[in-house]
Amino acid sequence: MKKRIFLGGLVALVLTPVAQAQEAELSLAEISAYLNDLKTAKGSFTQINTDGSLGKGTFYLRRPGRMRFEYEGRDSALVVAGQGTLAIFDQKSNAGPQQYPLKRTPLHIILQENVNLGQSNMVTAHSFDGTSTSITAQDPQHPEMGNVKLVFTNNPIELRQWVVTDEAGSKTTVILGDLDTKTRVPARLFDIAALIQQNEETR
Repeated sequence: MKKRIFLGGLVALVLTPVAQAQEAELSLAEISAYLNDLKTAKGSFTQINTDGSLGKGTFYLRRPGRMRFEYEGRDSALVVAGQGTLAIFDQKSNAGPQQYPLKRTPLHIILQENVNLGQSNMVTAHSFDGTSTSITAQDPQHPEMGNVKLVFTNNPIELRQWVVTDEAGSKTTVILGDLDTKTRVPARLFDIAALIQQNEETR
């Protein structure tokens, strides 16, 4: 009996630090390494807009610099980041897409080739709620362009949500479903020039 108690206590001493480590806050170095290793991904998403309206669809990622949101529903809106540009295609409009320099959006922070969250003045908040780690990051050179709050689960590390706050203070929340990081994500999905030409041909 004493031997069992001793062995049980020894096992507890060995396992407890591991369990605690699994529930620890992710460091900025760990998050940066995860984002840099995340080359491609596909998954579902739910978007909550500033006015409370919802959008759903499929999300594609091909780092560096490329992201795509295909929205479900009658309007079938499309948002594509590629070639240094963020383009918003509105199927209800006969005009071309609205286009913005990607560097002027907070999403540029996670799409750049080398993510280094440890650089000075980039991360403005870093917290852990017992289950997930959250960070808020901005472009240190242009904090006026807004920020992005990223939420990660650990063991394994996975990006689960982000909240983009633009330069006007409007917030857009994107909640991600399970990410498939093994699937092939073709580069053509992010070719904005080809998408514009395709839209013009179908009008």
